[in-house]
Amino acid sequence: MPRQPRLDAPGALHHVMVRGLERQRIFRDDADRTDFVARLAALAEQGAFTVCAWALLPNHAHLLVRTGARPLARAMRSLLTGYAGAFNRRHKRVGHLFQNRYKSIVVQEEPYLLELVRYLHLNPLRAKVVADLRKLDRYPWTGHSALLGTVPRPWQATEEILGRFARAPRAARRAYREFVAAGLPQGRRPELQGGGLLRSHGGWVAVAALRRGREAYLGDERVLGGSAFVAQLRRRVEHAVRAAPRRLTLDTLVARVCRQVGVLPGQLGEGSRRSAVSRARDGIAYLWVEFLGHPGRPLAPVLGVRPQAIYQAVARGREARAAWERLLGSLERYRTPFGR
Repeated sequence: MPRQPRLDAPGALHHVMVRGLERQRIFRDDADRTDFVARLAALAEQGAFTVCAWALLPNHAHLLVRTGARPLARAMRSLLTGYAGAFNRRHKRVGHLFQNRYKSIVVQEEPYLLELVRYLHLNPLRAKVVADLRKLDRYPWTGHSALLGTVPRPWQATEEILGRFARAPRAARRAYREFVAAGLPQGRRPELQGGGLLRSHGGWVAVAALRRGREAYLGDERVLGGSAFVAQLRRRVEHAVRAAPRRLTLDTLVARVCRQVGVLPGQLGEGSRRSAVSRARDGIAYLWVEFLGHPGRPLAPVLGVRPQAIYQAVARGREARAAWERLLGSLERYRTPFGR
């Protein structure tokens, strides 16, 4: 079965899961973890998304984020591609780091926001990475310590979460920690892993009972929420898709950039190292991947470079952004819409 497109909309809450290829470690040491968190913080500070909760485990990571100034796919591509490249350079390895594409589930905030904050932050304890809740309180690789104030994370949405427990910070932290402690006996909670009404009504056994009834229930594996929420989200995404302008083709983008730089499109794939050709490659990579939100790998044969070089070209194109302002203005209406 072909995979479904991601659901996204401005302000949507997402539970994002990233896993290492073949369950391999994606965090080998604190240098790796520090790098990942710095990239996550930078995106949050740029307004790409709001970070409500997060947890790093040796071979996977969990994020609870709210879509901000850009679609989730663009923000995650920036986070994971940059991290994977740095990881490979640090550890002198090549190849893929992550298992397939990340998993993202759109979450209905009530009643799931606080449940997921607790569930994500208890992950290191369930995985026996830390010994007990006291150690977790000061563990720097989840958002739990930021909520308690033991590890400052100014980019994390701590006030939003604590504000749901009490107005005064000290009382809010105390109530939050009691809430987390109450979740210790719950263990793994598969009902929080998505599936729309299918999971939120208590798992597949409950679904079987519901389906025997007369009512029709709407479910979606990309959503954690009730039937009405799933339907509402789908309507929002469908509206965004219908309202979106026609898509800019890669051929058109290549032709426009090459004309601006003064080279022929056919020169891109010939391996030329002329400065004008390299500049065109950088501009195309930046516009196609970061500005328009497309994956970079399919660009490699078009630009005549290795797939690993695409994101280096994106970075160079970003540094020379001023040179593309005129072209960016004419392409603004082609930005990838939410839900695409």
